[in-house]
Amino acid sequence: MLFVLRMLLMGLHFVLAGVLGVVVGICRPFNPDNSRICARLYALPAMYILGLRVRADVGTLEDKSQSCVIIANHQSNYDLFMFGNVVPRRTVCIGKKSLKWVPLFGQLFWLAGNVLIDRGNAIKARQSIQMTTHTLQHEDTSIWVFPEGTRNFGEDLLPFKQGAFRMAIAAGVPITPVCVSRYIKPMRLNRWRSGDILIRSLPAIPTAGLTMDDMPQLIAQCREQMRNCIEAMDRQLQVA
Repeated sequence: MLFVLRMLLMGLHFVLAGVLGVVVGICRPFNPDNSRICARLYALPAMYILGLRVRADVGTLEDKSQSCVIIANHQSNYDLFMFGNVVPRRTVCIGKKSLKWVPLFGQLFWLAGNVLIDRGNAIKARQSIQMTTHTLQHEDTSIWVFPEGTRNFGEDLLPFKQGAFRMAIAAGVPITPVCVSRYIKPMRLNRWRSGDILIRSLPAIPTAGLTMDDMPQLIAQCREQMRNCIEAMDRQLQVA
């Protein structure tokens, strides 16, 4: 019964947050700080509705001194509510083009200045990557990417795609990994207290001076650091 009630409230909340987000987007279209505001609109009420407690240690993300590529593990659609609490200022996200067909959320995503990529069209996808590289270099704006490309449903990290790392190397900006603990299996939405979730950002990894030949090693380094961080957070929650 509690699960059903929460899902009904989440549906209502999703619509209301979408309406407010579209209003924000219409008032200041394509402002790169719209994403942070809209992320908070979704995330903060959702934590209370779902009965989740999120503890974030993201000092390296909040204190970033320049544009960067932010990479995060992607477990489920709930990531919107988890990571929404820690999106920093002037940060936009890369998403698949089909998102624009999601009522309210798709329009909000577009008006927030996020980047929609047509993964089925290699030329258009490459043009979008070039545009985001220019954004990183000249517009004091960071890019948030889920390098796995799809949800891992709380299992081990999937292989990372090259797009985020290609952008970072081309723009010469650092990569900041952000990790959330595995929450899919431990989460119990039929209980008043559904679970605890940890979010942690890691020190920025510089890319200045790297070439595309260095990309495989960079990907392996980032993936290994994120895997170790996620496992450490999972252990911390198990003994808490």
